[in-house]
Amino acid sequence: MKDSFNREIDYVRLSVTDRCDLRCTYCMPASGMCFLKKDELLDYDEIMFLIENLAQQGIKKVKITGGEPLTRRDTVELIDAIKKIKGIEKVTLTTNGIQLTKYANALKAAKLDGINLSIDTLDPEEFRVLTRVGEIQRVLDGLKAAIDAGLSNIKINTVAREELTEAEIEKITSFAKDYPIHIRFIELMPIGLGKGCPGKTQEEVMDILAKKYGDLIPYQGKLGNGPARYFSLPNFQGKIGFISALGHCFCDDCDRIRVTANGFLKTCLHMDEGCDLKQALQEKNKELLLKQIALAVQKKPEKHHFLEDQDQGDHRFMSQIGG
Repeated sequence: MKDSFNREIDYVRLSVTDRCDLRCTYCMPASGMCFLKKDELLDYDEIMFLIENLAQQGIKKVKITGGEPLTRRDTVELIDAIKKIKGIEKVTLTTNGIQLTKYANALKAAKLDGINLSIDTLDPEEFRVLTRVGEIQRVLDGLKAAIDAGLSNIKINTVAREELTEAEIEKITSFAKDYPIHIRFIELMPIGLGKGCPGKTQEEVMDILAKKYGDLIPYQGKLGNGPARYFSLPNFQGKIGFISALGHCFCDDCDRIRVTANGFLKTCLHMDEGCDLKQALQEKNKELLLKQIALAVQKKPEKHHFLEDQDQGDHRFMSQIGG
């Protein structure tokens, strides 16, 4: 499946819920959130119908996102079933880690191919301020559970907020030294509440790491589905990656579409264009579904406009779009 710019689209990021057990300040307001009702969410059968048809159109990789996907009761069952769909080569999960101690072994049994764990700070008080309700120890226990369960391709995602200190960067990076875990620093994007949050650039983080560990050596291999640029550090088991949508635009190689928890297909994280697939999925109308997908993919924009006109972008919170 190719878009009008001849980019091969083989990756879908599927949000299975807009709910989350944290309230991170750059993602969700402290109060007043209007969550989807249960009957507004894509149900198990609708998701399976969607992925089966996407696979027939060339989608090979599926990322399960939220909200927090592990707050949905059938997420592990979905992963297990999606893994068995013909044409699907890889299924991965993004999570805040709060539920990982409960689900790590089940995710391993479901043959999950990889997991992205969000850790923006290791300081207990700072974590509680940032997430408003969370305890970092639960996340660290979840990380240990994932390692002990034998889950592979574990990555830690850290949003490069302005408040992220040198000491914090070094502590988080040390996971890649002690374990075969990759660390990715993500440039804060102006989406939802993120529009009002300044952040650190890739170059600032790299300078901090180089001062502590020595020069970062570009890694030529590919790790995972995403656009991260990876680097090696001496005596580290894992790599250090950067996802820098503003400083190092990667739209030329964009290979993905997104589907929100209520069935809206988005072809660009920044833009609000797309199409509502819910009716076609409810009716199991394959002809309509494939027509909608094909038209949306052909209208996929060439690039985002984060730096040009933020008023044109999607104004929903990140938890509503799908992380």
